[in-house]
Amino acid sequence: MKIEHPAPMQWQFSRRAQQLQSSVIREILKVTMRPEITSFAGGLPSPATFPVERMREAFDAVLSRQGSVALQYGPSDGYAPLREWVADHLSTDGARILPEQVLMTSGSQQALDLLAKVLIDQGSKVLVETPSYLGALQAFSVYEPEFVSVPTDNGGLLPEAVAPIAQGARLLYALPNFQNPTGRTLSVERRLALVETCARLGLPLIEDDPYGALSYRGEPLPKMLGMNPHGVIHMGSFSKVLTPGIRLGYVVAPVTLVRKLEQAKQAADLHTSQLTQMVVHEVVKDGFLTQHIPTIRALYADRCQVMLSAMDEFFPKSATWTRPEGGMFIWVTLPKHIDSMKLLEEAIAQHVAFVPGTSFYANVPETNTLRLSFVTVPPERIRDGVERLGKLIAAKM
Repeated sequence: MKIEHPAPMQWQFSRRAQQLQSSVIREILKVTMRPEITSFAGGLPSPATFPVERMREAFDAVLSRQGSVALQYGPSDGYAPLREWVADHLSTDGARILPEQVLMTSGSQQALDLLAKVLIDQGSKVLVETPSYLGALQAFSVYEPEFVSVPTDNGGLLPEAVAPIAQGARLLYALPNFQNPTGRTLSVERRLALVETCARLGLPLIEDDPYGALSYRGEPLPKMLGMNPHGVIHMGSFSKVLTPGIRLGYVVAPVTLVRKLEQAKQAADLHTSQLTQMVVHEVVKDGFLTQHIPTIRALYADRCQVMLSAMDEFFPKSATWTRPEGGMFIWVTLPKHIDSMKLLEEAIAQHVAFVPGTSFYANVPETNTLRLSFVTVPPERIRDGVERLGKLIAAKM
C-alpha cells in the first residue's frame, strides 16, 4: 500500500550539518572528467602505478586460503598481522613501535575524523600550517574548532612560531613530507625543533605522512614519530604506495589515545574491511613495496621535472613556485592582483584545470595562489597545459 498525498518532508538538519561544505577539489573534478581537459587539479595517484596483477593474486590467495575469515567481521583495531607489519615498518633503533599503538582506518581521512572526534570540542584551539591540507580542514571543521594558522616560509612550518600561539591548543597538525598543497618538506633541524617545542608545551603533534615514501632521491627524512613516540601521532596510508581504491590507512599513537580512537571507530563503522586488510598484508608482507615504490618515484620525478621545465619556459617571471623533491604537488604564487578562482574559469575554457589556493587556508586566504598536480598527466600534455596556463597568466600582467 502507498500513502496518498503525503505532506512535504521538513528536514531539520543539525547545526553541524548546516555548516558542512563540499570539497572544492571534488567539485572541480566533476568538470575535469571531460576528456578534453588537461587536469592538474586532482591529487590522485597515477593509475599507471597501481599493481593490478599483484593485487589480483593477493585477493585470490586470501580468498582461497582464508576466505571465511576474510569475509567475516573483524576486530575494531584491525587485522593483527597487518598492525604488526606497520609497527615493524615504523620502528627504529631508538623507538620501538608496538602493534598495540596501531589502529587501522578506512583511509587516512577516517583517521582525521576520529582524531578530531576525540580531541576537539567546539571552540578548541587547533594549530595548522599556512596553507594546510584541505581534507584535514574539512574533517576538523565539523567539530567547530578555532583554527590558528602557524606561519610558514619556503622551508615549511616555522617551529619558533608555535610557542607564542600554542596556549590552550589541543593539537598541532602538520605534513612534514612534500606537503599537500605546497610540496614543501621540513628539514631534519626543523623537525627536531618542532618535536622539542611540542614536547615542552605538552602539545600533541599530528604527523600526517601519506607522501613520505615518494622522495625522488629515494631516501626519506626521519619521521617525527621516532623522535617522540609519546607525543607524536603518526598517520599513514596505503593509497599513495598501492592504490587509493582500497581505502586503507592507519594511525599510530600512545595506547591510551588509540583505545579512545578505537571506541570512536566502533561507533562509526565497527571495523575496516577485513578482506582489504588481509589482501594488503598479503601484498606487503614479503617486501613488495621495496621493489614497487622506486617505480612510483621514478615516474613522479620525471613528470615533476617536465612540469618544472615547462613552467620555467612558459610562466612569467613575476610568478614563483616551489620545486618539490618528492610527492605530487607544485605550489604557485602569482602577482597579488591575480585572483586564481577567476583564473580557473578562464583556464577551463582553455581546457586546463588546477585548484585555486584559497581552499587550503584555515583563516585568511591568499587569493593569488594555486596548486598543480602532475602525476596523472602524460609529459606531452603537461607541457601543452602549462603553456596554455602560462599564456593566461601572462595576459594579466
